[in-house]
Amino acid sequence: MSAASRTTLLAAGAAVAALTLSACTSGGTSGGGDTNLVTGEEGIATAAKDERAQAPELSGETLDGKQLSTGDYRGKIVVLNFWGSWCGPCRIEAKNFEKVYKDVKDQGVQFVGVNTRDTSVTPALAFEKEQGITFPSLYDPTGKLMLRFEKGTLNPQLIPSTLVIDRDGKIAARALSALSEDKLRGMIEPVLAEK
Repeated sequence: MSAASRTTLLAAGAAVAALTLSACTSGGTSGGGDTNLVTGEEGIATAAKDERAQAPELSGETLDGKQLSTGDYRGKIVVLNFWGSWCGPCRIEAKNFEKVYKDVKDQGVQFVGVNTRDTSVTPALAFEKEQGITFPSLYDPTGKLMLRFEKGTLNPQLIPSTLVIDRDGKIAARALSALSEDKLRGMIEPVLAEK
């Protein structure tokens, strides 16, 4: 083996080692950080009421061209669902979200979708119509709203993702996968029971 080949091989090996080490320090599937969220058996992460992180206010244009700010829902429980029309698991969970939303919206719970990485609103609106979604969705084609959360809260590569924000605007629960109706209710009900 020539000296040049050995140098190339060593450089490639060093690059792989560096990548491996950086991946090992990322803190797992949600990207590290200290969110005080503890993942339970069902894959749902929760935080004790006195240890919850403040959620950032999300605002912008909805898929239907209106302005929306999650700050307008302070005092309500907010369920944030990050989704894309291109996402198979998002299709699976969409009807579950609409069903639960209809059941809890009169109990001080507001659902807000965040459509991400759709290059136009056309496929996103078609998705909502096909799935019968009636709650609003912010349009976030570049995923910048996900990045507003503290490191470790969300992983921009994991869609769908869902957060339950308590009445004080703090993150009570998180799921980084598609949710069944029962799992979604299981995320919301403990927060609804809080006074």
